[in-house]
Parts: sequence; C-alpha cells; structure tokens
Amino acid sequence: MDVAGVVDALIRGRQTKRGFLDRAVPLDTVREILSVARYAPSSSNTQPWRCHIVVGDARERLVDAAVDAYRADPGNLEPEYPFFPKPLHEPYSARFDTFRGQLGDAQGVPRNDKAGRRRDVERQFRFFDAPVGLIFTMDRRLERASFICYGCFLQNIMLAARARGLDTCPQQIWSLQYAVLREHLAIPDSELVVAGMSLGYADDSLPENRMQLRKLELEEFVSVVGA
Repeated sequence: MDVAGVVDALIRGRQTKRGFLDRAVPLDTVREILSVARYAPSSSNTQPWRCHIVVGDARERLVDAAVDAYRADPGNLEPEYPFFPKPLHEPYSARFDTFRGQLGDAQGVPRNDKAGRRRDVERQFRFFDAPVGLIFTMDRRLERASFICYGCFLQNIMLAARARGLDTCPQQIWSLQYAVLREHLAIPDSELVVAGMSLGYADDSLPENRMQLRKLELEEFVSVVGA
C-alpha cells in the first residue's frame, strides 16, 4: 500500500471507542504518540495545547472523585464552555438525535431510561475503563480560534494511536469536571479544561464499538467554485 493509502486507511479506520480491555499501555508509547502529535499546525505556531497523562493510582483517584461529583449533582454540572447552542437547530439536532438513538440501541439503553443513561455518563468519567486518561487544557485568555489548532492536535493523537494498534475516545464531557480536575491535577484557574481522552486497546466485543456511523457525502457539504 502506498503512503496515501496508509494515511487514508488510518483516517477511515479511526473510530471512537467506548469500552477498553484491561491491558496496560506503556507510558513510553503514550509519550511517543504525543511527541508525534505535537507537529500539528497551529496559528502562528502558538501551540496552545497542554496535556496531563493520568495513569495508575492517580487515575483511580481521579475517576472515583469524578463519579462521586456526578452522582452528587448529576443535572447541574456545567462545562467550562458551551458544547452546543440551546436549542440545537437543524440539521444538527437531527444528526444528534440519530446518533444518540444509535448509541443507545447499541448499549441497550433507550432514551427514556434515565438510570441507564446516568450509568453511561459514569462510564465516561471512568475513561470507559481505558488504562490511560488524557486531560487537555489551554490558557483561557486565548480566543476561540485556538480551538481550531487544538482540533488538529487531538486528531494527530488519535491517528498516531491508531497507527500503533491503540484506540481512543475524545471526551468533551470532562470539561464538566473542571473543579475535580483542578484539585487532582493541580490545574490553575488560568487554564481552561478543553476535553479529555480515553486511550487503550478497544474491546471490540462491545456493540457500541462496532457502530457504523453515516458520514455526509461530498455533495452534502462541498461547493465547487470556478470549475
């Protein structure tokens, strides 16, 4: 396979995984992935990313604290920045609802099963049992344009992980846990919690890890000018 074929296969083969095997990931491998990912483009080379690797006992203490915080007030945790407008408008609300329905079906958790949905959220705060948790922050004085740079960095991590036989789940939801993260990771108030990420070897026996999501066809989002 030529280089383009390899890169295309990595991009198409990357999928979000929501369940991981009890299999350790060497810290050197995580460092290697991040070392490659740092070559992501950023506006005027500002490189706004900061990453916290959470493993071992520190990971266990963090996930326990996050789950406790969620259980204490499941409806009122607020993120550091809005994920979607309220209300979410079309066509995005339809895509959101389709995905949530597909995920719920795979997990056996219908939308009206509040207890089941809360268990699913708790799994997110346990990094879906992945052995490595990553937490990403950036200087809160930066503007929203830095999120474009951050997206490139996160995609690099996910592709570099896939190239090494690992899988990931990017998780905006960790922004809801900024208070817990500040306490456990010594994140200063000057840093915005952008997201987290689960990293490990996916458990592909889980139906939610085998979902096939519809992606837009080119005609649905591309306009050609001048041809």
